[in-house]
Order: sequence, then structure tokens, then C-alpha cells
Amino acid sequence: MSYLDRLLEGVEVEWKTLGEVTKVLRGRRLTRKLLSIDEKFPVYHGGLDPLGFYSKSNRIADTVMIINVGASAGTVGYSAVDFWSSDGCYCIEHISKIDNKFLYYFLIGEEYFLKSRVRRAGIPTLDVYILEKIQIPIPPLQIQKEIVRILDTFTELTTELTTELTTRKKQYSYYREQLLTFDKNEVKHLPMGDKNVGEFIRGKRFVKTDMISEGVPCIHYGEMYTHYDTWADKTKSFVSKELVEKKKLRLAEKGDVVIVAAGETIEDIGQGTAWLGDEGAVIHDACFYFKSDLNPKYVAYFTRTRQFHDQIKKHIRTGKISAINAKGLGKAIIPIPSTEEQERIVSILDKFDVLTTSISEGLPKEIELRKKQYEYYREQLLTFPKS
Repeated sequence: MSYLDRLLEGVEVEWKTLGEVTKVLRGRRLTRKLLSIDEKFPVYHGGLDPLGFYSKSNRIADTVMIINVGASAGTVGYSAVDFWSSDGCYCIEHISKIDNKFLYYFLIGEEYFLKSRVRRAGIPTLDVYILEKIQIPIPPLQIQKEIVRILDTFTELTTELTTELTTRKKQYSYYREQLLTFDKNEVKHLPMGDKNVGEFIRGKRFVKTDMISEGVPCIHYGEMYTHYDTWADKTKSFVSKELVEKKKLRLAEKGDVVIVAAGETIEDIGQGTAWLGDEGAVIHDACFYFKSDLNPKYVAYFTRTRQFHDQIKKHIRTGKISAINAKGLGKAIIPIPSTEEQERIVSILDKFDVLTTSISEGLPKEIELRKKQYEYYREQLLTFPKS
């Protein structure tokens, strides 16, 4: 017998539509000029992040909200503090027979349904009658509270891990900056484009429709932002051997560092990924690969420091798509400690990298497991028999 079965043994679970047991309340719009970061009460309209803050509230703490307009229409939220509900946000009126946090957890499971019922013509809108017709289970109040207690525990665990991950990422960024900063009198500093340091080679153009599920490994510049981190030995995508030969595409070899050279935000341009695969990888023309005798991971970590970005940003051409050329990248000064010191630094930063970015180990994996656990138990605890 499952925990839920034991919890509900001999208990009758009533099912009612939301409109039968409570009211769905629509908020009242405020003009932006009335909002201020110095006021007390958050204002919600069209999203779960406050639009601003106001001097008054029109909803009390422990209230379930559902966004009804815009891109987030159908999203379920909950406020533990008093707030102001604008007309882009529905709220569920408090009633004695339903624990509001219980209702919140249940309605999260209905988000897919709610979002599928949003009217998309013009501004996306969720009509109130959709909410009012949702059937909700109403077990005894003490059982609702026990289910809330269990799910709150999972939520708190995930929040604690996420907070710890944020702290670790800040530490990682700090130590990376410190470890890659050297006294110029003690360690040689040279431009990355110096012939004694390395060479930037631009990739050649191919398009997304050229990419296939197997073939010659390739790295598209867009994937540098979404898929690749400090190093890689396998690619997400491939191109055909025939395309490589026909277009004479360029390949980064093991030990080269792939550096993204175009993007929508200046901060992301210049990030490097050490290519450690045994097979060469075709590189997109919005990227360069850097050939050097330096430790490739050392270079990749350096491209993610503030000191590197402060140097290259003055050479980035801005526009709808910002970009940098080889000459601009080559002007960045890199410290060149001994090979042994480069390896030592890489060894330390690798540990932080695993802890803060790895999906197979470290905190991201732990957070993912906790989220799956929470989703599993939410599904189990909120699935009730219908008589």
C-alpha cells in the first residue's frame, strides 16, 4: 500500500469545480508612475516577477495567483506576502475548506492544460471560465496540510541547493579571476596574437540545415551559448564529409580552443571551449579556433575572466549582431606561467567547474534529481481517485 493510499484510507475525497467552491478574482491595473522600488507591496501583472512595488495591497498573503495575459498566461504562482494584483493576474479567494498552498500545488499540475487554453489571437489571454471549470480534489483539511508539508520539504531542499550553487558559482568566478592574475614582473605577459603565443583561424560558413545527426563533428556558433562550456570532446551536431570537402570547411584539432566571435550580447562574445576530441571538429565562421602550445583548458578558462573581456570589448563591433575579428582578439594580453603552473591552475578550476556545471555530478545533478523527486511526489500525492 502506497503512502497516499494509507493517508487516504477510509477517507472520502470530494471533487468540485473551482467555480463551485470559491471565486476567481481579477485584479486592478495600476499605472507605472504609481510604482516605486521603495514601496512595500509587490505588484503582479503578466508574470511572476513583480512589475514594481506599491504603497497598498489588494490581496493578502497565502494567495494563489494565475497569470491571465501575455507570454506567461496560464502560469500558476503563490504569494507568501500581501501584494497588489493587477488585471493581468487572477487570484483565488480564500475559503475555509481548502488550504491555499495545497490548491497551488494542485494547479501547478494543471499548467499545461491552462496554457493550452490561452487565446493566442492578439495579446495571449486566459479566460476566467476556463479556471472556474477545473475540477479540484478536496480531501479533509488535515490531509491537505500533510501533503503541503511533504511538498514544501522538497521545495525547500531544492531552494537550498540552488542557493548553494549560486554561492559556489560566485566563488568559482572569484578564484578563476585570482588564479589567472599574475604580477607582470614575475610572469611573462604577451598578446594572444603574438606569433610566439598563438594564431586565430576563422571557421567557414555552414548553416543549420547542413547539420545532421552523425558524420563529421561540427560546432555551430549558436551552440557555444547553449551547449558548450569550458571544454568538450564530443559535439552535439555533425555535417557530412561531402560538405566538408565541397566547401573546404575548417576543422579545429585536439588542443585547439574554439572561441565564439559573434552574438547578441557583448558579454558572451569571446568565450572559449577547449576542443579535446580525438577527431577534428568543423568550426562555424562566427567562431575562431586558437592554435597554441599553451594548455588549452588554461586558455579556455582565461577567456571566461573579466580581465580578458575588459580587453576585448573595446574591439567588438556593436549592432543587431555584435562581432569581433581575429585582430581584436589577438590584442588581448594573456599571462603565460610555466606549463606546470598552467596545469595546477587547470586542476583547481576543473573541480569548481564540475561542482557548478556538471549534469552528471556536482550540484546541478543534485538539483535535477531533487526536482524530479519533487515532481514525482507531487504527481503521486495529488492524484486522487474519482468515485
